[in-house]
Amino acid sequence: MEIIVIKALQLILSLSILIVIHELGHFLFARLFGIRVEKFYLFFDPWFSLFKFKPKGSDTEYGIGWLPLGGYVKISGMIDDSMDKEQMARPEQPWEFRSKPAWQRLLVMAGGVLFNVLLAIFIYSMIVFAWGDSYTNFKDLKHGMMYSEAARQAGLQDGDKLISADGEMLRARMDKTLDMNTYMQFANAKELQVERDGKVITLQMPEAFADSLIASRKVAYTPIVPSVVDSVAPQGIAHRIGIKKGDRILTVNNADASTLSQLSSLLKENIGKEVKVNVMRGDSTIQMAARIDSTAVLGIATMPVAGDVITDQYSFLESFPAGLKLAKETLQGYVGQLRFVFTKEGASNLGGFAAIGNLFPAQWDWLGFWFLTAFLSIMLAVMNLLPIPALDGGHIMFLLYEIVARRKPSDKFMEYATTAGMILLFALLIYANGNDIFKAFFK
Repeated sequence: MEIIVIKALQLILSLSILIVIHELGHFLFARLFGIRVEKFYLFFDPWFSLFKFKPKGSDTEYGIGWLPLGGYVKISGMIDDSMDKEQMARPEQPWEFRSKPAWQRLLVMAGGVLFNVLLAIFIYSMIVFAWGDSYTNFKDLKHGMMYSEAARQAGLQDGDKLISADGEMLRARMDKTLDMNTYMQFANAKELQVERDGKVITLQMPEAFADSLIASRKVAYTPIVPSVVDSVAPQGIAHRIGIKKGDRILTVNNADASTLSQLSSLLKENIGKEVKVNVMRGDSTIQMAARIDSTAVLGIATMPVAGDVITDQYSFLESFPAGLKLAKETLQGYVGQLRFVFTKEGASNLGGFAAIGNLFPAQWDWLGFWFLTAFLSIMLAVMNLLPIPALDGGHIMFLLYEIVARRKPSDKFMEYATTAGMILLFALLIYANGNDIFKAFFK
C-alpha cells in the first residue's frame, strides 16, 4: 500500500507541474496579445472547485478543480470544451480571441506545447548539471545480448555485443525513460555494428525491422547476465535452501537457468510450486528444493556484467546544450514509437493513469521523478499536437486552414468538431484506463 501511495503522490505532483506549465503557455500568449482569460484551473471543476481566487482588478479566476484529468484556461471568445454558446452569440469584442489575427491565435494555441518542450529542456539541463549524464556503452557488456526471434531473423545472434546504430554509439542510460531513445535508435537503424566472436561486423537491417519488433510484442534485446550469485538476501528463498555467494545456478526443474532472464522466466512459470534447483559450487553440482512464492524471486544479486559507468559532467552553461540534446532524443524516440499506437499490437498496450504511475520509482527518488517528468512533458506536447478537435493540435489545424484559405470555419462547424473531438478523447481515456484494469485483474 505504501508503494502505491508513493507512486500516486509522484504522479499527481508531476502532472500538476506539467498541467500548470502547459496552461501557462496559453495564458501568457493570450495576455501578450490582449486577450482576456476568464479562468486558469489546475484540474477540472464541474459543479464545484476545491479552491478559487480572483485577485482584485483581475479578469482571471484562478483555482483548483476536484477532477484530476487535466486543466484548462478559459479564453474569452473561443469555442472550446466549455462550449460557451451564449458568449459566442454576443457581438465580437476587441479583447476576445476571435477578434485577433490568425497568427496571434495560432501562437496562443501553440503556447502550451511550446512551454512543455521548454520545460523538458530545462529539466534535462538541470539534471545533467546536478547529477551529470551517466551511461554504460553496450559494447562493454561482457557477455553481449540475448535477442528476440524478430531480431535474430534480422541477422543478430545471441552473444552479439551491440556497438552502434547508424554510426551512433548505443548506450544503457541512467534512466529507463532514456533507454527508450536507445531502443528506437536500435529499431530504426539501417545499419548495426556488432562484435561477434571477437570481430567487429556490420549488419544491414531489413526495411521493416522496427515494425517486426513491435509486432512480435517481445523485448528485442536483453543483456546476458549469468546466474552467478554475488550476494544472498537474508530472508529470501536462496538463503533458506542454502545457496551461497559464488554458486552458479544451472537449472530449474532440469530447464536451463544459466542466465538471469532464463531463471526469472522459470521462476514466474512455477509460482506456488515446488521446484528442483541445480547449482554448481566449485566442481560439484548440488540439487536443492524450493517452493516459489508469489514474488517469483530467489533473493539473490548476480555478478556485475557491465563495464564502468561513465558520467559526463557539465557546467551550468554547458548543461543547456546537453539538455536540448536529451530532449531532442526523447522527442525523436517518442515520435518513433507513436506510429505503433495505431496498430493492433500498439493499441492493446495503451495504458492510462495506472500505467503512467507505475513508471515512477517505488521509493521517492528526485532523479527518477525529474527524468520521468521531463519525459511526460515531451509526451504531453506530442499528444497535444495530434490533429484532434478539442486538443491544441485540432485548433492549430483549423487555424492553418484559415491562414491558407483566408476564411474561418463556421462557429457551428467548430462546435460540432469540438464535440466530436471530446467524445473521441473520452473514449480513448476510457479505453486506456480500461486496459489498466484488465491487465491488473485478468493478466
